[in-house]
Amino acid sequence: MKIYGAIIFSIAFMFCLGFRSGAQDTRVYEEKKAALEKEIEILDRQLTDTESKSRSELSRLTLVRAKISGRKALISESDRQIRRYSDDIYLTQRQINRLNARLDTLSAYYEKLIRNAYKNRDARLWYMYILASDDLGQAFRRYSYFKNLSSETKAQAGRIRTAKDELEEQKSRLRTLKIEAEKVRSARQAELLSLQKEESEAQEIISGLKRNKTRYEKELAAKKRQVEALDKEIEKIIKAAMAASEGKGEKPEAIDYKLSGEFSKNKGKLPWPAQGVVVDRFGQHYHPVFTNVKLPFNNGISIAVSKGTDIRAVFDGVVKQIVVMPGYNQCVLVQHGNYFSFYCKLKTTAVKAGDKVRTGQKLGTVDTINGETQLHFQIWDGTKPQNPESWLR
Repeated sequence: MKIYGAIIFSIAFMFCLGFRSGAQDTRVYEEKKAALEKEIEILDRQLTDTESKSRSELSRLTLVRAKISGRKALISESDRQIRRYSDDIYLTQRQINRLNARLDTLSAYYEKLIRNAYKNRDARLWYMYILASDDLGQAFRRYSYFKNLSSETKAQAGRIRTAKDELEEQKSRLRTLKIEAEKVRSARQAELLSLQKEESEAQEIISGLKRNKTRYEKELAAKKRQVEALDKEIEKIIKAAMAASEGKGEKPEAIDYKLSGEFSKNKGKLPWPAQGVVVDRFGQHYHPVFTNVKLPFNNGISIAVSKGTDIRAVFDGVVKQIVVMPGYNQCVLVQHGNYFSFYCKLKTTAVKAGDKVRTGQKLGTVDTINGETQLHFQIWDGTKPQNPESWLR
């Protein structure tokens, strides 16, 4: 019985470890789910604003596709969580089966003890049985048996109660797991229906773009002019800053190489300038419908955020300049030694040129331009634009 009990204890211990791991997985799932739902909510608001103001169809398509991507990620998380619940349900059912088997064994042994106690309920029979022993050793063993019969019966009853309590606990856990699993399955089904609607919406936008190619080409040309103007302005400011550090300007300014080194060491660890969804990524991209048409090269990323979101510095530095550009409104340019970070599409600014800023300090608030509430963000290493996503954590 002791060996059997040790085995059951080991199984129960391992099951408890699995239970704690399952609880942790559920917390991680809930956190990821909440983050994805927040991103989809931001995109929903962006789409409502864009749609109500009849803005760029390409912009709408970008937002819808970002939303589809978020929805697919949410469904994938649900699939993983359903698998975890299925594993937990399987393990819990196995534990219930083990407990039922153990309870049967305990009950059979308890019945045997009760029968023996009933047979030997008359103390005179005890004495006669002991006196009939062949030797002193046998007499002592028979005496010990009768003496411990009552306490062993009580102990066995206690073991049965403990096993029953644990069995009820596991049955309750199984019921809870099945309910939670069904909730996730229902939520997943709702997400699938939303995904189908969004994919249909994307297809409608694509059809509209094909019908209105001429109008789109005009929009694209205007966008290219805005991007080129911003890129030229940024390059001019950086070149001026680098020239000043080399003593070529009117007011020579030494580059803080210590700050540059600290900035470089934090690659992949910088905080995001705002919490939102990346809807336009770094680099050269082609039009999602007219696949032979190149979009303007993107020196940064665009992050869809909620209206009125505060934009914060990603690292210590000095505000080099604040400029206003068509299509981008106010842009704050921060120098970090020979690195630069740019925060465009701001409605208000909380700093001025020459201000020293710290990591996480508010630089301003985001603006809504043409129905889009998005931060355009860039990082440069000297005169070379960097992919901001490789720098941010």
